[in-house]
Amino acid sequence: MRLYTADTLLTGASAEVIRRGGVLTDGGQIVAAGPSEALQSMGPGAEVVDLGAMTLLPGLIDAHVHLGFDGSPDPVARMRAETDAEQLILMLNSARQLLRAGVTTARDLGARAFLDIAVRDAIARGTADGPRLVTAGRPLTPTGGHCWFMGGECGSADELRRMVRLHHKMGADLIKVMSTGGFMTTGSAPWFAQFTPAELSAVTGEAHRLGKRVAAHAHGKEGIARAVAAGVDTIEHCSFAGPDGEFGSDFDPALAEEIAAAGIFVCPTINVTAPIMRERHGPVLEEVIIGLHQHGVPLIAGTDAGTDNCPHGAYVCGLEAMAEAGLPAREVLEAATLRAARALGVEDRTGSIAPGKDADLIAIRGDPLRDVSALHRIELVVTRGREFIPAPSSPRWTSGPRRR
Repeated sequence: MRLYTADTLLTGASAEVIRRGGVLTDGGQIVAAGPSEALQSMGPGAEVVDLGAMTLLPGLIDAHVHLGFDGSPDPVARMRAETDAEQLILMLNSARQLLRAGVTTARDLGARAFLDIAVRDAIARGTADGPRLVTAGRPLTPTGGHCWFMGGECGSADELRRMVRLHHKMGADLIKVMSTGGFMTTGSAPWFAQFTPAELSAVTGEAHRLGKRVAAHAHGKEGIARAVAAGVDTIEHCSFAGPDGEFGSDFDPALAEEIAAAGIFVCPTINVTAPIMRERHGPVLEEVIIGLHQHGVPLIAGTDAGTDNCPHGAYVCGLEAMAEAGLPAREVLEAATLRAARALGVEDRTGSIAPGKDADLIAIRGDPLRDVSALHRIELVVTRGREFIPAPSSPRWTSGPRRR
């Protein structure tokens, strides 16, 4: 058994801040959490890791990543040029970058050849370092549609149903469908809906029959509305991009209320590129996020990591952007932990520090409830009970945790 103690504990299960808190773990699971003094008697002989003046909190969740993209200015070109073996190596490296940033769970929303499933399983077996992965396989898209090069092209409702069943057969955790075009595919218009209502309903109907959730990529208002009507579980981006390509130019408060009423989670994928977007277009994306929040839409944190100029290690920059948009720090943390876990269907295993859940923890210097930027100062990552040291030369080894 191992007992982690720190000056501050945030369990994520409530708003309570526990001073001199601790988390008792056994193997890969949490046994108990609370005031450290009370835990001493529960684990006699346990190895104690005293983190001192740090904050312990749940491992973070990136609800939207692409391990097969490298975060360069042109990640699509690299993906299309690489062999599957080269892609697999890149994806394992991307997973490690996420873990280094404190991400202990990530949802990969688009890879080719079902390579994301291979990476997921390697991490689960302990043969590779990385966060717990929730995988979508190939995104479903029309012939020549957004991200067609990942292999998920479908030309009819029957083909969509068949592709859903293929994903189920291959072991995908969920289904990703491109309800609109996207910015990264030549000839694809993000504001145009790519599927008819009947086609989207075929996807959700078959996926839900098989017990799988559906994530819908949707930028334009019509594609968002069709995704809502089809009963998807999450909407990715939800930027309300108009025919001018500007985020937020087609924002519809009534549609935002429909999303909230349906209980659909939205992952706005705001990330490290937010300052550049703000400089070029103004605070339109931030305004969309606040508009959705004000209408009661449950927001979750996800960065679209791997896409243009968005490296996997820049996860916390996306949380900073959410805070800069006007979301309270506590709301940002919930979007990055327990609420994201609920959206991904893994809340029974992670998202908060509670008995019976997996030992997914991070230790940081600072108070993220006052400033989410403190999440950059990660000293220790624990994923399913396995410790990962983000930077071996960090102060952790001189003034950090003390083991006894």
